[in-house]
Amino acid sequence: MAEAGDTTGQGGIASWRARLDERMASAGTWPGRSPWIREAVTALPRDRFAPSRLWDWDGHAWQPVDRDSSPDRWAGLLYADQHAPAVTQITANLPTSSLSAQALVVDMLDSLQPEPGNQVLELGTGMSAWNAALLTWRTGPKTVTTVEADPRLSAAATVRLEHLGLHVTAVTGDGNAGCEAGAPYDRVVATYAVERVPWAWIAQCRPGGRLVVPWGRLGHVALTVADDHTHAQGWFQGLAQFMPDRTAPSHPHRAYAEVRGHREPDGERPLRRDLTPLGADWGLRFHLRVALPEVELTTAADGDGTSAWIHDGRSWASLSTKAHGVFAHQGGPRRLADELESAWDQWSVLGSPSVYDYGMTVTADGQWVWALDAETGPRWRTTP
Repeated sequence: MAEAGDTTGQGGIASWRARLDERMASAGTWPGRSPWIREAVTALPRDRFAPSRLWDWDGHAWQPVDRDSSPDRWAGLLYADQHAPAVTQITANLPTSSLSAQALVVDMLDSLQPEPGNQVLELGTGMSAWNAALLTWRTGPKTVTTVEADPRLSAAATVRLEHLGLHVTAVTGDGNAGCEAGAPYDRVVATYAVERVPWAWIAQCRPGGRLVVPWGRLGHVALTVADDHTHAQGWFQGLAQFMPDRTAPSHPHRAYAEVRGHREPDGERPLRRDLTPLGADWGLRFHLRVALPEVELTTAADGDGTSAWIHDGRSWASLSTKAHGVFAHQGGPRRLADELESAWDQWSVLGSPSVYDYGMTVTADGQWVWALDAETGPRWRTTP
């Protein structure tokens, strides 16, 4: 039987929930060490936290999908794919807030390892406040403080939390500053990506406390605060793309064609390697993100194989797979094709590590990513 007010069709919203739950069980997405997460998601399903309007990309522009007029399509945006976020806000034709993919929310909560009674700081409430609600289900009333920079999103989240009778402290402010009023915290979790982990988050977390932070819009890391509070350190937990920090300076994206313009390459040289891993191996992609943080990489495949285009805003390179071989063209101050090959060779020498073989160390003065071992492995300073 459909729930009261449910107009999503046969079986209603409960059927959508059940199908996704079963798919996640079949895929092994529900974490065995954290059975509470599945129980919390069942008790507080994401449709109860989604706004009545979601947004869907039609290939040309973002289109509104309203629950009242398109209930089944609206439910599909929430439950059809465990790895798909539901976009909840569009600004200047760009997504600026979303309800994170259910599988990603589950993975990050498992990485955070909150315990009953823990004091938790969440950065990035969003419009839905679903993550804050799930945390409260685990840690208890009045244990979660959540910070949102956008006053409209914060107000909507506060109303939703109060309507559901969830005792969460919702604050409007700069998440990068944390929330000193509720410190110290046992757990800190961010739902937006930062290039540099704010020291305030670590300073406001207890020694031995745990932080889960999306870094570089590509992966999230779990850090443990040292007993002497001089640093936090830990391993990357997985790959996912996140909304960027709202308060960071905005740098306009430049496409490869814009960077290259009509400039001719400085020359052509053959490459004696298959480019397929550039598009298919996320361990390699993550390593290149760490080793060449300023470089944007795009790949595509056709009948001849994989080709790639890279740039740093000034220099550029193309790696083209043709029927008669693979060739590199490049121009600008940096030799980006050469740098990419060198970083790729380093990754191979390291044994082709996956994202789980990398970690991060953060101090008050700096931070770096390392591979394989925090003390003896190679390390790379992260960009400010």
